[in-house]
Amino acid sequence: MKESYKRVISGSIYALIFILSLYSNLTFALLTFSFGIICTYEFNKLLKQRGGKLYILFTVFYVFFILLENYFNSNEIQNSFFNDLKGSLVILTIFISIFLLRDLFISKDFPKFLSKKYYNFIFYISCAFIFIFLIGNLNGKYSPSIILGCFIIIWVNDSLAYIIGKKFGRQKLFYSISPKKTVEGFLGGLFFSCISASFVSTFINDSFTTQNWLFTAIIISVFGTLGDLIESKFKRELKVKDSGSILPGHGGMLDRLDSIIFATPYVYFYLKLI
Repeated sequence: MKESYKRVISGSIYALIFILSLYSNLTFALLTFSFGIICTYEFNKLLKQRGGKLYILFTVFYVFFILLENYFNSNEIQNSFFNDLKGSLVILTIFISIFLLRDLFISKDFPKFLSKKYYNFIFYISCAFIFIFLIGNLNGKYSPSIILGCFIIIWVNDSLAYIIGKKFGRQKLFYSISPKKTVEGFLGGLFFSCISASFVSTFINDSFTTQNWLFTAIIISVFGTLGDLIESKFKRELKVKDSGSILPGHGGMLDRLDSIIFATPYVYFYLKLI
């Protein structure tokens, strides 16, 4: 089977499972947790380490924030301590991501990422799934249309960047890290992400203005591309092609979610601002 067919089939199944999980807050939380566990497994495998430390770290952080979020939402309680805690978490996560960006553009390898893998695992991977859940509960109640809108934009960005880059790409975006990525592909993904923002605003979620969704699309496209490059550099440093094989044509779950993993804290921060 051609690689493109594999990508379409496995990508469609993945998208369908995600959409079905939006049925309730519980199913959404369970799927987000499952994705996180799979990414933890792939991260463990990439680092060639055994044991359950990373699984415990992810589970503790995820369950702690999800239980508190559900408690305050179900009891309609506004808790300043928890709100401050979420604010501190997003700031710390963005702070760590800035160091990853520095290493992407300046360092020849990722020595700090590898030597401080626990800090990076918590604030780079684990927190991303917490923010995915929090975006779905952004207004103090479960609102699946918001997180669905964000995922539609990231799917459009990734798909169109791949298609346009493959057909029309000439100028390499970051050849030493990801030889197949092109400037044309990035710009195509950005353009169609902005187009999809109008669709999301009209048919998926109208609680934000079209301008708000447009800016969200720009954040997702730009930071999602950076997240893709960061994971590509990480894999190149470890001399592996894919993080796993759970999604034929895409690789592992980390390969499929690398864009949203990096972009999520920036999206959450912006959505909370507006």
